Amino acid sequence: MFTALAMSAFMSLAASIERRTGNSGWIDVVWTFGLGSTGIVAALLPFGSGPMSRRLLVAGLALAWALRLGMHIAHRTSGIAEDPRYAKLKRDWGTEAAPRMVRLLQMQALVSIPLALGIVLAAHNPAPSLGSRDLAGLAVFVAGLAGGALADAQLRAFARSGKGGVCERGLWGWSRHPNYFFECLLWCSYAVIAPGAGYPWGWLALLAPACITVLLTRISGIPPLEEHMLAKHGDAYRAYQHRTSALIPLPPKGAT
Repeated sequence: MFTALAMSAFMSLAASIERRTGNSGWIDVVWTFGLGSTGIVAALLPFGSGPMSRRLLVAGLALAWALRLGMHIAHRTSGIAEDPRYAKLKRDWGTEAAPRMVRLLQMQALVSIPLALGIVLAAHNPAPSLGSRDLAGLAVFVAGLAGGALADAQLRAFARSGKGGVCERGLWGWSRHPNYFFECLLWCSYAVIAPGAGYPWGWLALLAPACITVLLTRISGIPPLEEHMLAKHGDAYRAYQHRTSALIPLPPKGAT
């Protein structure tokens, strides 16, 4: 209940900021910091029998994720007029854009619950001390965080180069959306930490990586972004689609 109410409040704030600034890019900034804050508070709340060491570890993971991704999106948003995905929706909705945006963002709050739940379940695993599962989860998290940061840095460097066209630098030559791949990997960390002997609820943390993967690959991530890139780059992007994996980094077709 706490996570649902908190995320609903954050997304109401996001709708208000979008309406006042006219820049839909701030929606994802608010969502990121909102989910991170919700996860941190829920991880540290004194319920259940999880040791403080694990609760602090998981809260630290949520904080690191929110700071890294939130600051990246905020920096990107400050340099653009609109997020192309939301901008298209607003154009399609016409005069109904404002109320429909509010409804959409409340739906985003709803589908964020499995993500927050993954954080909560990992933090409150009652195993008495940190162990191999916690270390494995930390390793998965670090890999996801570092990979996402590297992908974003490579894309920024390409944009600054002024070359134009489609970025195939580094990880982007192996995946059309390496940042999304590493985001999905990062959320697997909570599903690694949460399950434990005598804690069947911990397996529900699998919903977190499942949820973010569906969102990014089927709903709000890849589909609208691919549509935007095709409209912008045409045949060049079609060729890129043909030779490059959509999500999982793999050698491009035709590579020797």
